[in-house]
Amino acid sequence: MSHAAAVVPTPSDRAGDRKGDPMRTLRRSPTSLKDAAVELRGVTRLFGAAPALVRVDLAIERGEAVVLRGPNGAGKSTLLRIVATALSPTYGGGSVLGFDLAEAPEEIRRRSELLTHRTRLYEELTARENLELFADLLGIHHDLVHGALERMALADVADERVRTFSAGMRQKVAVARVIVRDPELLLLDEPTIGLDDAARTAVDEMMLHASREGHTLVIATHQAVAPGLAARVVTLRDGYVEAGS
Repeated sequence: MSHAAAVVPTPSDRAGDRKGDPMRTLRRSPTSLKDAAVELRGVTRLFGAAPALVRVDLAIERGEAVVLRGPNGAGKSTLLRIVATALSPTYGGGSVLGFDLAEAPEEIRRRSELLTHRTRLYEELTARENLELFADLLGIHHDLVHGALERMALADVADERVRTFSAGMRQKVAVARVIVRDPELLLLDEPTIGLDDAARTAVDEMMLHASREGHTLVIATHQAVAPGLAARVVTLRDGYVEAGS
């Protein structure tokens, strides 16, 4: 017996109202693999014996915006972290931006940005210093830092230490970092949680700008996305991609 068969539930093992359902996989859009920003094949992720994702097949075209929906614990954050190479699949595999998840994680990280509730900021540095350090690491001109601070309404507090900021303010600095980098693939996990209306508008504008520029967005959220953002909805439940997504 294979390991997968021993620990991974099948659809027929699940609740009675799902009995006989076909394997829950996303219907692929008609695109060649070379045009796919994300291509997951049979991805399963276990935490101990508990599956967080179960045999997920998912194709996302370059330049597409996808919104991940589903209740807490559905697997949305796990999926984002696997695409970002912050987690490895227990079974299955795939590619991101043409690079294999297992063989070229560094190349994927160079071209993508994962924004979560963990802002990854240096608390003893100011908002400006955080962004300038980040820009230096990537060889980005500091002029972009000032513009990002202004777009997130942080110019007036740019020279204050991040440790004095509220959780919402720290999230705004993290979003400004995304603006500075302007990555090819944006992976956003509840990007507007804790933000005021002005900051939410700035995040919406950032997503719209990225979409217009042809970048790929994958957004896990319970909230409404930016008005005007044409996005495909993918629904997860109990680690499965819902049929019809």
